[in-house]
Amino acid sequence: SITEETVELLEPYLDMEDYNLETAKKVCGNVAGLCSWTQAMAYFYGINKEVLPLKANLALQEGRLAAAQMELNSAQNQLDEKQMELDGVQAMYDAAMKEKQALLDDAEACRRKMNNATALIEGLGGEKLRWTASSKNFQNQIMNLVGNVLLATGFLSYSGPFNQEYRNLLLQLWKKEMDNSKIPYSKNLNLPGMLVDNATVGEWNLQGLPNDDLSIQNGIIVTKASRYPLLIDPQGQGKIWIKNKEKNNGLQVNS
Repeated sequence: SITEETVELLEPYLDMEDYNLETAKKVCGNVAGLCSWTQAMAYFYGINKEVLPLKANLALQEGRLAAAQMELNSAQNQLDEKQMELDGVQAMYDAAMKEKQALLDDAEACRRKMNNATALIEGLGGEKLRWTASSKNFQNQIMNLVGNVLLATGFLSYSGPFNQEYRNLLLQLWKKEMDNSKIPYSKNLNLPGMLVDNATVGEWNLQGLPNDDLSIQNGIIVTKASRYPLLIDPQGQGKIWIKNKEKNNGLQVNS
């Protein structure tokens, strides 16, 4: 309730040299407290005069701060929402980029396979003619298989006692009968090649069997025929071959 007018009325007294607590105590102790109180109230008024605008400004600024804080909170909420949307879009983008990279990798792998396949096809293109001929040859072999087997079994069963000339004559007679009976067979049939492979023949040669056609035919008859062969062997070549061939099988020889 102190006003500026009241403070102005007190100023002449407050400016007096003897208007203080010590002097008042000397005059009247009861008045000394009032003197000190009036000085404090006048001083408080001066300070409060400066503080009140600051308080008002503080309240104003606090109001502005509260409004700004509300705006900030609203903006932060919007920012959080946008950030969530951005995170969702970023996740979709990352997934799309990952799928894109996977597709690119698959496409590159497919391209490499296609290039390899093209190179392989081009590399094997030259084999087409040979494969075609081989396929035709296989078909001919299948068609002629019965006659070829018939000639091979006849050779194993009946040509053993004869020399090369009579064996060839027997084959010619058999082929003539098969032509009359319309039994297909290979015109250029190689009976030794049909009945034994080259590796076996090479092994026989290392074991002492001569490399001529008659000796190889005899070796085939010895190893393939179901009956025990009787070897007429004046030079002992067959005997040497059989000993070497059966040496590891425990062959016992009665000298």
